[in-house]
Amino acid sequence: MKLLAGNSNRPLAEAIARSLDLELTKASVRRFADMEVFVEIHENVRGEDVFVVQSTSSPANDNLMELLVCIDALNRASAHRITAVIPYFGYARQDRKVGPRTPISAKLVANLITTAGAGRVLTMDLHAGQIQGFFDIPLDNLYSAPVFVRDIKQNFGGADLMIVSPDVGGVVRARALARRVDADLAIVDKRRERAGVSEVMNIIGDVKGRICVLIDDIVDSAGTLCNAADALLDRGAEAVYAYVCHGVLSGGAVARVQQSAIRTLTVTDSIQATEAMTKANNIRCLSVAPLIGEAVKRISEEASVSSLFD
Repeated sequence: MKLLAGNSNRPLAEAIARSLDLELTKASVRRFADMEVFVEIHENVRGEDVFVVQSTSSPANDNLMELLVCIDALNRASAHRITAVIPYFGYARQDRKVGPRTPISAKLVANLITTAGAGRVLTMDLHAGQIQGFFDIPLDNLYSAPVFVRDIKQNFGGADLMIVSPDVGGVVRARALARRVDADLAIVDKRRERAGVSEVMNIIGDVKGRICVLIDDIVDSAGTLCNAADALLDRGAEAVYAYVCHGVLSGGAVARVQQSAIRTLTVTDSIQATEAMTKANNIRCLSVAPLIGEAVKRISEEASVSSLFD
């Protein structure tokens, strides 16, 4: 099999390659003067099982186009099967019509990836499970939970933990993790007035004197997490930590986290960390490269991927 890396998260692609004891496929992924994407594969990929590693994170449109052009180049080079490895699936929050005359962009992106020539998709912690049904090709959705569970047990073993979902929509995710670490579950009931702005309404569960761990899939503006942390402390929580798979952290989110009541925000490297993130004293990163690498290996060998999470 071959592993091809786009430019969105080169360090993660290199870490996945190391976990598989592979060299990244030699290729040029560059821009013309007018910023058009150009891809040239410098190795023979005819008949190969090729995995293209590319998160569609910021700049989302550039990275998405880069992924599509890579897939097309491989398809025209007669690769046997092309798997799009998308650790962070951009546009996943646009999974339904939120009002009249609005798009379902996640479905559009699924169509683009399929039309470009991908035969399979491997992603992680989809924002909405129904996106799997937007594809007419197989999709494997990995979970960061095993990585987080291991880290939580190492750092909070024996502590009086309370796993907290920052909104009602994330209850299933938080409950599953709470079961793995043998902790209770609390829920933050919030009302979102408009995109990027949330107001905490109530805490469901007794958090007094407990160490609270917020669990979510995406942290973008960080408003939800910071508001939730304040509300938990107001209700008597001893301390608040957060574990989030995709650290989008756009705009002033990093500064907001640094000034918040969250002692530590832990994210994965599904999105390449910015300089501001690496300098922040209360943001840390866990690598999901071994997990993705094992999934890639199992897909190539036609073995079970779901058994990774049994």
